[in-house]
Amino acid sequence: MAAVPERFDPALLPEHLRVVAEALERLSYGVVQLTVHDGKLMQVDVTERRRFF
Repeated sequence: MAAVPERFDPALLPEHLRVVAEALERLSYGVVQLTVHDGKLMQVDVTERRRFF
């Protein structure tokens, strides 16, 4: 299996993948939910959880 770089340039991705990548980058705890219709990404919902220890 090829090694995946720890950081990559999201600008190189198509817009729909860039939105998902940016959501994952800024999220510490939470959910990224993808809505797909007929095999196409239609919506990205991000729910952030805040943890207080």
